[in-house]
Amino acid sequence: MSDIFSILRDHGLLLLVGQYPNGPIGGLALTFALSVLGIALAFPISVVIALARMSPFAWLRWPATTLVYLVRGVPLLMFIFWIYFFLPLLTGHAVSGFSTMLITLVIYQAAYLAEVVRAGIEGLPSGQAEAARAVGLSYGQTMRKVVLPQALYNMVPAMLSQFVSTIKETSLGYVIGVNELTFAASQVNSTLLTKPFEVYAILAATYFILCFALTQLARELERRIARRRAGVVAPVKPALIVASAVSDTPARS
Repeated sequence: MSDIFSILRDHGLLLLVGQYPNGPIGGLALTFALSVLGIALAFPISVVIALARMSPFAWLRWPATTLVYLVRGVPLLMFIFWIYFFLPLLTGHAVSGFSTMLITLVIYQAAYLAEVVRAGIEGLPSGQAEAARAVGLSYGQTMRKVVLPQALYNMVPAMLSQFVSTIKETSLGYVIGVNELTFAASQVNSTLLTKPFEVYAILAATYFILCFALTQLARELERRIARRRAGVVAPVKPALIVASAVSDTPARS
């Protein structure tokens, strides 16, 4: 146990922020930055893909469906290699490991989040959309003002769980030299040479504590949403939501 505390004392800063401020930021800070940016940039793309997946138009539905099945059917590590070797050929310029990993995460998570968004939309009672269309809202207005706000609220726990998965997936950036947490732990292990168990025990504990805390947060959010559904959802609610959406819509001439 004293070895673990010794490693934390001597190399804790490297595991936390990498070589910053004397070099590029890395370690846990870069892992968190990659995860947040990956989910934040993937989310709007996932909404577009989900709406395309549910579109009545085949020219929208089939490309979106193909993209989702293709991305979900390929291991993330293989996807990282594709982006890593293909992107410089496409752009004609060298692409950093951070950019490669971020682009990979955005595409990969967009495909997974699209299914979360689609499930959230399809989980709503069909009467919501039908009532909105019956009072004159267009398809876009129905989605934007009635369906998506409710679906996104219900999806928050699932999206937080996807964020936890993203944190763990950033460890694969190690293979292309991204200076995230696993890469920093490998640097520490290469420096010490004789304490791999202690180094990787610290690494595992760091991932576990971070992911466990976020998982508990997701469960608490899920319980709150379930309680709110049980206590607030009443027969008048769909009508109130649609009425609110209609009141925000300019009157037609």
